Amino acid sequence: MTVLLAATAAALFGIGTYLILQRKLSRIIIGLALLTHGANVLLIGSGQRGDPPLIGEGGTKAFSDPLPQALALTSIVITFGVTTLLLALAFRSWLLTRDDEVEDDVGDRAVASGSDVATPFESDAAVAADADLDVGEQAP
Repeated sequence: MTVLLAATAAALFGIGTYLILQRKLSRIIIGLALLTHGANVLLIGSGQRGDPPLIGEGGTKAFSDPLPQALALTSIVITFGVTTLLLALAFRSWLLTRDDEVEDDVGDRAVASGSDVATPFESDAAVAADADLDVGEQAP
């Protein structure tokens, strides 16, 4: 049974990683959900070695560890909050652009082309030098 849980977690991690690397926001959200489900399967599988922690008679060594179950419940709550936030962002993006594709930003394009990316302070100094102003001085 432990090998089956490990294989299931590995499949969930693999599929989730593949989906996170896609360009569509909906696939990224589903991939994140699959990654967290894989983590929950690993947590539950790690604490499964005896009787349930609240039912049964005998010594404490016969019970399974309740800590992984508590961690899995905490993970579920955190995942729910993160998924809700991402769905709200995806909906807002859909309202603005009518597409859920994640676009590159200026920094991504600069890294992909191999050019140097200017830091905000360097760009401010370059603009001030072009306008013959000091960095702290404002243009009229």
